Amino acid sequence: MYFLKTQGTDKIPDYVQIRDNHFVLLAHFKTNNPENQIKKHKLEKYKQEIIKLIETAPFGTLYKL
Repeated sequence: MYFLKTQGTDKIPDYVQIRDNHFVLLAHFKTNNPENQIKKHKLEKYKQEIIKLIETAPFGTLYKL
């Protein structure tokens, strides 16, 4: 799985993309309330790692989960 954080603008918020090993989009959600979205997309296994990356990762850098 892969993690990518994209930067928004004044009117568009920051988003997170979670993709599988074939780079198919599994989840796409705003960074302001990740816990509900992680649960909704059944990504609890990666919860701590995703939250840490949301807080610390720079925009536009791809990370392998």
